[in-house]
Amino acid sequence: MRRTDATCRGAAALVCALFLGLPLGGCMLGPDYKRPDLDVPTQYRSATPMGAVDAAATESAWWQQFNDPALDALISEGLRNNQDLVAAAARVEQFYGVLGTTRSQLFPQVGAQVSGSRTRASEHAIPGAPLTNPYNAVQASLLLSWEIDLFGRTRRLTEAATAELEASEAFRRGTVLSVVTAITSGYVNLREQDRELEVSRETLGLRLDALNLFERRFKGGVVSEVEVSQARSEYATALRAIPLLEQSIVQLENALANLVGRNPGPIARGKAIDQLMLPPVPAGLPSDLLERRPDIRQAEQSMIAANARIGAAKAAYFPTISLTGAFGQASRSLSDLWEGPSRLWTYGANITMPIFTAGAIAGQVTSAEAAQRASVAQYRKAVQAAFGETENALSGITTSRTALDAQLMQVAALDNYARLARRRFEGGYTSYLEVLDADRALFSARLQLAQQQGSVLLQSAALYRSLGGGWVDVADKEAPQPGVNVSERPRAFP
Repeated sequence: MRRTDATCRGAAALVCALFLGLPLGGCMLGPDYKRPDLDVPTQYRSATPMGAVDAAATESAWWQQFNDPALDALISEGLRNNQDLVAAAARVEQFYGVLGTTRSQLFPQVGAQVSGSRTRASEHAIPGAPLTNPYNAVQASLLLSWEIDLFGRTRRLTEAATAELEASEAFRRGTVLSVVTAITSGYVNLREQDRELEVSRETLGLRLDALNLFERRFKGGVVSEVEVSQARSEYATALRAIPLLEQSIVQLENALANLVGRNPGPIARGKAIDQLMLPPVPAGLPSDLLERRPDIRQAEQSMIAANARIGAAKAAYFPTISLTGAFGQASRSLSDLWEGPSRLWTYGANITMPIFTAGAIAGQVTSAEAAQRASVAQYRKAVQAAFGETENALSGITTSRTALDAQLMQVAALDNYARLARRRFEGGYTSYLEVLDADRALFSARLQLAQQQGSVLLQSAALYRSLGGGWVDVADKEAPQPGVNVSERPRAFP
């Protein structure tokens, strides 16, 4: 019995030594991650308009600078209820679980097995039936297995799973960014269309008055039927624009309702398009985008994961070492199960190594390396796209504000032209064609003014979206959160 116990203790000591010693001496195959060299511009090409403020502007809730409580309420509702945000939070939990499953293979797997049966053997079988027939069989065992990560395969897969978890969190934060800017842009577009509808209805009322006036004058023989037809045509033009705008407004309202997580329906309005304030223009360097923008961070984490999989693929060329062990009790009677003679144990090691795979492993390595190169290209593309979006937004703010000033000047001039043309017509100095020309131009210019006012606001929203920054943290406080902490790694044991 003493020899048996000594053998058990020696086996346990050997297994523990292997458990503790082999991973420390293991190597990690494949390249370690290093951020690729990037050609980052030193400054933005477009001059910052209107006097840039400190970069801290990107750390606050910039949409509140529009000074419209209705917009603030919509964004808060959207952050709480948007279904894309709910799905993105669940996606983080999904990758957290994948990391836990992958990382668990670095540690011994311990399990238990209990079985019992009752059997009757044939008395005519060779050899004959046991003395006790039928008989019981009871067994309770503790099972232990472990694949030694000698060449870093599991550690590389864990590295890849960790990067994918970080990428899913960056995707979630990118969704927060997208939801805020989409709601802001949708609201601005809605207020722009509201203003166009208001202009169209005002113009329709003026043209209806003109049409009624010309019909009375025609009956009195003062004007000809030609002028009545011209007035009726202009009235019909304004009338046609209204249902088209009403349909567009309904579509915008339904799209906004979907963004904020509710059924289609009306959207509460706040300030008019020309009463919305412009957020300040933040300053910053192009290199800041590498850390500020969630989509760039997501692309980099995907690149890290692809890089780690190269090592995992190369590890398949080398031996796999697995340790197994079992300790338990087995007996034909439950009452004897825990007695000394019922004890059983076994331990062993298994080493496997590929010799000929007909290119299977080489194909996996080639595939992993190609995937890594593709991820690098996607990362560079994401960075270049970020620079391009920021440049476009900066340029757009400058040009849209310049265009807005010109549009305001045109509307003022056409408004004066229309007033003078109407006076000249009423005084008999010109024909009604001059009035029609002035009226058409003013109507078109007022619609374009509403569009240009919306464009300036949209460019501001686009700039904050392209810059990213700490404002995402502010918005994220109201968004659905994953049920796990990404900064914490899954535990090794349940």
